[in-house]
Amino acid sequence: MEKLTIGQLAKKANVNLETIRYYERRGLIPEPPRSKSGYRQYSADDLQRTQFIKRAQALGFTLKEILELLSLRVEPGTSCKEVKGRVQAKIMDVERRIADLEEMRSALIRLSQRCTGAGPVNKCPILEELNDQA
Repeated sequence: MEKLTIGQLAKKANVNLETIRYYERRGLIPEPPRSKSGYRQYSADDLQRTQFIKRAQALGFTLKEILELLSLRVEPGTSCKEVKGRVQAKIMDVERRIADLEEMRSALIRLSQRCTGAGPVNKCPILEELNDQA
């Protein structure tokens, strides 16, 4: 099995070198064995795990949630139902954030519509409304 240096792992996983070290400190990637000269030696499993972490992050999972998902993979007796539950919870979280963003968007549109873009800044209805709401 091919051993990878930290630089090779980072390049193949398309992440920064410091990201690999950070994942190690957070317990997402196990500390690898070292060569006689002291270099970290990563495996194909470490590459796959790093790619898993990046895909999960892209879907909105936090590093804490990813660590929990990784733990579920190795816990005996864990079922797909538990993993699906985590994904469903993430869906609900995303839907809440979307609703919050839609509210923000609506409020910004209302603010924008109040202003013609003409006149002095001290009479700007956007700034006045933001000041009044503060």
